[in-house]
Amino acid sequence: MRSAAWHARIEYGGAVAGAGFLVAPRTVLTCAHVVQDSEPGLLAVSFPNRPDLGVLPAVVAVDGGWAGGATDPGDLAVLELACEVPLAPARFAPPGDGPGPALPVLVAYGFPQGYDEGQLAQYRAVSTTRIAGQWVQLEATTAHGQPLTHGFSGAAATLPDGRVAGMVAQVAGEHGVRVARMLPTEVLARHWPGLGELVPACDGDKDPTRRLYALVRRAEAAGPVCSPDQLFVDAVGDFGPELPPGGFGSLREAVGYVQFEVEQPAEALARFADRLTELLDGPAEPVAAAAPAPAWAPILVEIDRSGAGADQVTVAVSAYRDGRPRPIGTVRLPRAEVREHVQRGIDRAFRQLAPDAEELLTFVLPRDLLNLPVAHWACSADDSTPLGCAHPVVVADRSRHHSARLRHQLGKQWHHLTKGPGTALHRIDCGTPERPLGLRKRLREQEAGLAAFGAPPDAAPQHFEVGLNMPVPVLLWPHTGCADAAGHSAPCPGTAFLDALTPCVEGVSPAELPRHIQALREEAEADEEPERHWARNLQLLWDDPRCFPEPATSLHSPVA
Repeated sequence: MRSAAWHARIEYGGAVAGAGFLVAPRTVLTCAHVVQDSEPGLLAVSFPNRPDLGVLPAVVAVDGGWAGGATDPGDLAVLELACEVPLAPARFAPPGDGPGPALPVLVAYGFPQGYDEGQLAQYRAVSTTRIAGQWVQLEATTAHGQPLTHGFSGAAATLPDGRVAGMVAQVAGEHGVRVARMLPTEVLARHWPGLGELVPACDGDKDPTRRLYALVRRAEAAGPVCSPDQLFVDAVGDFGPELPPGGFGSLREAVGYVQFEVEQPAEALARFADRLTELLDGPAEPVAAAAPAPAWAPILVEIDRSGAGADQVTVAVSAYRDGRPRPIGTVRLPRAEVREHVQRGIDRAFRQLAPDAEELLTFVLPRDLLNLPVAHWACSADDSTPLGCAHPVVVADRSRHHSARLRHQLGKQWHHLTKGPGTALHRIDCGTPERPLGLRKRLREQEAGLAAFGAPPDAAPQHFEVGLNMPVPVLLWPHTGCADAAGHSAPCPGTAFLDALTPCVEGVSPAELPRHIQALREEAEADEEPERHWARNLQLLWDDPRCFPEPATSLHSPVA
């Protein structure tokens, strides 16, 4: 506070009207009700800690939309001084460093009656809860200090280190009442977007805020370069706030939402700036050659038991872009409604993919639902084409999709598989006498990357579990087959399935199998007797963890 010459006194017609604070060389922020009905030539600003600067004429340059009532939002005004002043403006605290009951007291510099030179008041936030989404309630730290009365409206509420956390907007209206309200920084920025550039996202040299707003000005001058909604989605990434209803009307609106609605927003704002730079200047030259990323852009559909009843499941849809998931939505619903919901979710997810992306529809299912014929589901209510014919469709086991141990093993196996042009198929015939432990030993010793079963999972559950837990990255099987594989001694539909499958997949690069299987499904549907074609009921479990990198630390909307 000792060097805070930026505290301002607002004068009207030579009398003190309230307080304010310098935020730029010619810009002072105060409350709208402090300067309401001001006439030209009568409004002025002075700086009590720099009396040598004199009294400077000012005009209202921007208002926050305040309608005049005590509880109306937008009670702020931006004043423009007649000339620049040689003072360092106020410093703002980053979002999240603002008021809260666990933080130290807030200090306000105001001008109550009889103290034209100013007076300090110490207050503390009652709660992080916003009253009507606007105000933080303050109460005095003691019963004997300076109350926030007339003359404090428009004063900066500062942390002990002098950084601004908000502005005093409403003072006590009754004698002896030591409560007040302040507008926190993010609310001020909501009503005056120009403030956003002045509020750092973090302390130190890595703050991306000014760089990003400079890019926004460039983009505004150049014309539309990208949808603000898409830039927002790219910036918040993994688990940030969902796109607000109706989206954003401008880049500034999107930036402000990231800045003040994402906890610790520096990383998201840096991504926003990087993406905007790429759109304005083109992609940056790579520093060094990197290993090629997987070509697929997955659309992920996770289905799981909800725990709310046998008929209830949870469905989450997301789309991957630039190695990060963009959540589309998560709902709990009856199983009968899953197909229609997934159709709509997949359609929405396509909006998140890059124009040249190779889509991969991946259904992550619990083990008892791995045989769900998702490739047979229609594309939409208006398009009966099976999903598996229109797009590459694969399934993945939910338990190993979320297991760090198995993801690590799968990653090593894929590294081994990519060294060769193709891989051999390891058959598990219908009715095989091979014990599960013997199968495990065989798959491990032969470093199996591709295995196929002659029967669906429920016909040989122990053998199927071996394939999942080894783990083998690619598994294939028919949806239907012999209900009881035990004791088979003669050729059966499972054997015929494996005999037809083997020459079709051996030698094919595992990375290309989803597209290859899509072609086989199309061939089966186009057959004169599709129900009898061996590939029509083909299920593909394809599990490349490189397509699903671990998400970064969760982002969420803060309460402070």
